[in-house]
Amino acid sequence: MPMGAGKYDNVCTAVREEAKARAVILIVLDGVRGTGMSVQGTGPDLIRLPAILEQCAQEIRASFERGQL
Repeated sequence: MPMGAGKYDNVCTAVREEAKARAVILIVLDGVRGTGMSVQGTGPDLIRLPAILEQCAQEIRASFERGQL
């Protein structure tokens, strides 16, 4: 994951500030600037990121298998 501001970093900042969150993971599919992602958080947040994404993937797969997607 590259360091520094990405093409959706301003949107990620707006979400983090509006939510008053410590960290935000933003994934954009086919947005105005194309597909991309932005992550803002502390070192410990970033270390947790793979486990969080794996949990999200499991939940998406389960919803799909139940016919909810």
